[in-house]
Parts: sequence; structure tokens; C-alpha cells
Amino acid sequence: EVQTLNQQLQEKNGEIQQMINQPSYEKEREILRLQKTLAEREKAQATSDVLCRSLTDETHQLQRKLASTAEMCQHLAKCLEEKQRKEKGNSDDQIPTERSNQVFIQLLYNETSLQALICNLQEENRMLKQKVAHV
Repeated sequence: EVQTLNQQLQEKNGEIQQMINQPSYEKEREILRLQKTLAEREKAQATSDVLCRSLTDETHQLQRKLASTAEMCQHLAKCLEEKQRKEKGNSDDQIPTERSNQVFIQLLYNETSLQALICNLQEENRMLKQKVAHV
């Protein structure tokens, strides 16, 4: 075992000596290659950071739009109910009309599609963060 380890040590020493004895232009070429690789990775990291910030900003904007849309939907639903009460009197307060149901369904559809879009953006944001962490 000692002989095997000594032989491996001699091989490693030989590799080290070979690297040391390499011409300086080969060393410089390797340094340049490594610097180029590093620059490419830094550029990719910067691009990923910009994309992540952009997606985060877009997600926040969509969340604000969703909140304002939901608020507007609630306001419109209340206005519609009040208008229907005024037109038909208090006897129909508990019975929603077909039109109010259609408005409500449309509002739910809009809210659901916005939530789906937000979920998709959040998933994409998560994937980009994983890629950034990997890089």
C-alpha cells in the first residue's frame, strides 16, 4: 500500500512539475479562458437578476391590479344590487336577477384568470431564481 501511495504521489508531483514547466503562453491562455468563462457567468447572473426583478415588479403590479379589480367588482355588484332594489322595490331583495348573475360570473372569471396569470408568473419567477442559484 505504501508503494502504491508513493507511486501515486510521484505521479502527482510529475503532473505539478509538468504544469510548472508549461510555457507561459499556455498559462496565460488558460487564465484568459477562465476569465472569459467568469465574465460570461457574471453576465448571465446580471441578466437573471434583471429578469427576476422585472418579474417581481410585474407580479406586484398584477397583484395591485387584481386587488383594484376585485374592489371595483364589489363596488359594481353593490351598485347593481342597489339599482335593482330601486327599480323593483324591496320585494325582490333576496332574488338575484339573471343579469346580476352574469355580471358576477364575468367578474369571477376575470379574477380567476388574473390569479392564474399571477400563479404562472410566480412559478416562472421561482424557476428563474432556481436557475440563478444554480448559476
